[in-house]
Amino acid sequence: MAHDDDSQALDRAYQPSPGLGVAVSDPVQNPGLPPHRERMTDKDPRAEKAAVRTVYTLFYLSLAGSIWAVAAYMLFPIESGALIDIRQNNLFIGLGIALALLALGLGAIHWSKALMSDKEHIEYRHPTRGKDSTREAAIKAFADANEESGFGRRTMIRNSLFAAVVASIIPGVTLFRGLAPHSTPEDPTAGDPVVLLKQTMWDKGQRLVRDPDGTPIRAADVTLGSAFHVIPEDLAELSHHDGYLEEKAKAIVLMMRLRPEQLTEAEDRKDWSYDGIVAYSKVCTHVGCPVALYEQQTHHLLCPCHQSQFDVTDHAKVIFGPAARPLPQLPITVDDEGYLIARSDFTEPVGPSFWERH
Repeated sequence: MAHDDDSQALDRAYQPSPGLGVAVSDPVQNPGLPPHRERMTDKDPRAEKAAVRTVYTLFYLSLAGSIWAVAAYMLFPIESGALIDIRQNNLFIGLGIALALLALGLGAIHWSKALMSDKEHIEYRHPTRGKDSTREAAIKAFADANEESGFGRRTMIRNSLFAAVVASIIPGVTLFRGLAPHSTPEDPTAGDPVVLLKQTMWDKGQRLVRDPDGTPIRAADVTLGSAFHVIPEDLAELSHHDGYLEEKAKAIVLMMRLRPEQLTEAEDRKDWSYDGIVAYSKVCTHVGCPVALYEQQTHHLLCPCHQSQFDVTDHAKVIFGPAARPLPQLPITVDDEGYLIARSDFTEPVGPSFWERH
């Protein structure tokens, strides 16, 4: 009822509050709208048809630019690593994307300036909900806008716009695909993410060392409540050109020490820890963010990206957040010198739960 009353009040002439304004005897008069000037496309049908052709030609030109960007990605590969190949790849892909976006923008601007409705009007805006008749009028306004713009009537423009917009996304998708590993005759599984994430550099007897200096860790040096960022010892010998970052992203581990009686361990995992020392993958099982925040008093691990929490005392199971499975545990023990070593690799894929389902 209050909405109807407010809507009826809005139908009356709007009288703004003077506020702190000073009333003057000779206020500035509203000059009104300037005389309407017709465009050439309003007066000459041939000019209108030429504008229509220009708009959909620009949209199709945008489509061609998107297709060329994808073609350039394949015609100018960068796998060789040569500087000239990288330059040509960047140049021709960039030209294709630039043409696609520029033609799309120019076409939309020319359409609005030359073909859409060119009428001046004043529309008062009010903060309250309009009555049903007002809402019906708004729907009619959208229908009128569709008619005046010709969006539903000018099929060539509409279809070319749809094609250009959809095609403009394809070069970006193609470029993101290039970030993934590629299979080769020498390494046919290089492009299979499931295979890649099922195996890391951890192996039986591999020492646990500090990240990033590679210092081996004695079990006696791990105090109660401490947390160590750990990598495999052999990783320190790997260069960046040989995939150091890729291997580190899979093998990175967070290691903590608790009292042995605080751990809830399954029978088949009782030998995966050593005197209360446990090691879990640092890669969150939600979308792969680093789980690097350890709450010493609660023994919870927190992922800062989406707030998934894992209970270290109970196999790092999920206790909060969107993660779907516990963090993979690295089985550990000590060697004859008292240094912590791995018993084996992870027994399940690291990273987001997607890989576990395949």
